[in-house]
Amino acid sequence: MAATYDLPSDLLAGQEELRQVQAELSALLKRLPWSVEPVDGFSDDAGRRQVERPASPGWTEDEQAEVEKLRRREHELVVFVSAHRCRAKLTGADRVHARSRLKHAHANPPKGTERSP
Repeated sequence: MAATYDLPSDLLAGQEELRQVQAELSALLKRLPWSVEPVDGFSDDAGRRQVERPASPGWTEDEQAEVEKLRRREHELVVFVSAHRCRAKLTGADRVHARSRLKHAHANPPKGTERSP
């Protein structure tokens, strides 16, 4: 039978915030132009497939600052989650299983903490 792990609430909260920050950053990057700097469009069919990019107006200073802010917060949270004190207590397969449980904690909340619709 697989071991169960009581994950600390601060670790669960950190993992959830990390998930949210990553989703926000991904959505922002999808909305922004493909190039940070203004660049003319191009077409290149010399490789295996044709690559085309429209002209990019570049990112505004506010957009660059928002991306930087989210990347900085993402880095802080990755360090917090990966170096959390509870990880020092686990070794080998236990560490792997606990990490997997942490990554999927949002999908399977503990009994009694389910959100009602």
